[in-house]
Amino acid sequence: MHIFITGIAGFLGSNLADYYLEKNYKVSGCDNLIGGSIENVNKKINFYKVDCEDYNKMCEIIKNVDVVCHAAAYAHEGLSNFSPYMFAKNNVVGSVSVFTAAIKNKVKRIVFCSSMARYGAIKNPYKEEDIPKPVDPYGISKLAAEELLINLCETNNVEYNIAVPHNIIGPKQRYDDPYRNVVSIMTNLILQDRQPIIYGDGEQKRSFSDVDDCIYCIDKLLLDKSINKQVINIGPDENFITINELYKILCNKMQFNKSAQYYKDRPNEVKNANCSSEKARKLLGYKTTVKLEDSIQRVVDYIKYKGPKKFVYNYEIEIDSDIVPETWKKKIF
Repeated sequence: MHIFITGIAGFLGSNLADYYLEKNYKVSGCDNLIGGSIENVNKKINFYKVDCEDYNKMCEIIKNVDVVCHAAAYAHEGLSNFSPYMFAKNNVVGSVSVFTAAIKNKVKRIVFCSSMARYGAIKNPYKEEDIPKPVDPYGISKLAAEELLINLCETNNVEYNIAVPHNIIGPKQRYDDPYRNVVSIMTNLILQDRQPIIYGDGEQKRSFSDVDDCIYCIDKLLLDKSINKQVINIGPDENFITINELYKILCNKMQFNKSAQYYKDRPNEVKNANCSSEKARKLLGYKTTVKLEDSIQRVVDYIKYKGPKKFVYNYEIEIDSDIVPETWKKKIF
């Protein structure tokens, strides 16, 4: 079995690759290394430094491959409000490039890693049969890529599944990115003895999912022949906590006693985002094997081991308006 993973130097892609290497599968993948790190890539992987948007290159490197997992994405939901062209190009054009190259090379199955941003501000908990109403360009672009995948695969008789992970945390997650990954950002700041930043009143609620509890679900979506043409939420429907509560957990674990800094709400941020895991339990055997506090500890231990880093502002803000968060505009991180 030859598995190809896009975004293989990123958080989810690299952890998925490690999982398959341990099972002695042949693993190949690509990454443009803008959001990922070459340090995450195991030397046993057949690695290509290729951007998914480069269709001709994707056609070259996806050859003699059985299944493709498209995990690459600029996963910056808030930033997409101010850099919509970049996100549409990456998440729509880049995805179509991958899907087309895979189908052209006659792969058996494609799994697309979407996002719970697809749901938007609808009633919680989000269920797969709900009508999505995304509220930002990132969520809109992810939903568009889903529709394109379904259309292309059904037209060309290729198997597909769509994973909808939410708030994944764990080792190898980038922690010097000021635009995403709240647990990693806070941990990096605390290790520098700096006050973490919370947007709004901090009462927005999220459920966090350990990467290990995501990997075995994606494995079934890729390789289980009985699961086809499915959209499935991946992540817990318990441990629904506020960002303020998350900060308290981190402070207790890291013996940090400074208060957070509070800034204005980010535009279009959904107040409460929580998914139902019922379908995942039924079809994928999903269950939370890593408790939230243990998962957070894994993040803390990883960043302590790697050492704190300065934050890198490596994405262009295309619409520099008055509502761009001050933290990004003034590079406060």
